[in-house]
Amino acid sequence: MRDLHFMLNDWALPKMSDLGTKCAGHEGSGVIVKVGDQVKSLKPGMRAGYKAVLTGLMIDGSYKQYIVSPERYTTLVPDGVNDYIAGPIMCSASTIYTSIKESQLRPGDWAVFPGAGGGVGLQGVQLAKAMGLRAIAIDTGDDKQKLCMETGGAEHFIDFKKVDNVGEEVVRLCDGIGAHGVFVTAVQTYPNSISYLGGRVGGKVMCIGLPPAGTQHIDVDPNQMCFRKQSVQGTLVSSMADVDKTLDFAKRGLLKPIYTVYPLSKFNEAVQKLKRGEIAGRAVVDFNME
Repeated sequence: MRDLHFMLNDWALPKMSDLGTKCAGHEGSGVIVKVGDQVKSLKPGMRAGYKAVLTGLMIDGSYKQYIVSPERYTTLVPDGVNDYIAGPIMCSASTIYTSIKESQLRPGDWAVFPGAGGGVGLQGVQLAKAMGLRAIAIDTGDDKQKLCMETGGAEHFIDFKKVDNVGEEVVRLCDGIGAHGVFVTAVQTYPNSISYLGGRVGGKVMCIGLPPAGTQHIDVDPNQMCFRKQSVQGTLVSSMADVDKTLDFAKRGLLKPIYTVYPLSKFNEAVQKLKRGEIAGRAVVDFNME
């Protein structure tokens, strides 16, 4: 979705063409085929991943068969982690890992994921379980429910089209008190996100999804924030160290495959499905697939 926002220019940022770039794409994985004469630690044949905050704006992005990446910002992919898992880790999985870490939730705490059937949310559900949290997934549809429960390991799934009041249902499931943390990847849920905290002292809403500029807001009652010590906090991207940590979860088998692979010829089909919210998990484009 981040790449779609770049291409649609709905984040109040400069257009790619204003900066002289032509290609979006901000995360990917592949094999090093050539290195510059100043490169010290990387060699052809090594598997590596690629990410940047504004790839597709500051530089050309990853939506092409060959890309150039500075050595210091290139991440080695460990053996046992295939490219279809490693690519999305470069930004989405590592970003939500950083958000979970910075929330300071502890094992046994309730972590709620609105938009859990999407790529970022589903990786968050898996990481939350691996980190000892009790995950509640919010989304709609049988496919997404199956992914969240069976692959993601969520403890509960709330179908927002079948529940009259999602906030009340979250509070009921979370000991009748409320969530310890809400990790928002579905931007349309921002206005209701604080209601998922209920009366939980110290509850936090972690902002991850980036909506089109000016479209979503959270109405904060200062008294509630003070009396219950609740908070709203934002996350943008991860450090290189957090990317490595997230890759280690995958190496240990704790980030399971959640992807649908598309060949380059089906690139536009994948983009249109993503725009319509029809992709459960992650869409990966393989530039070497016929």
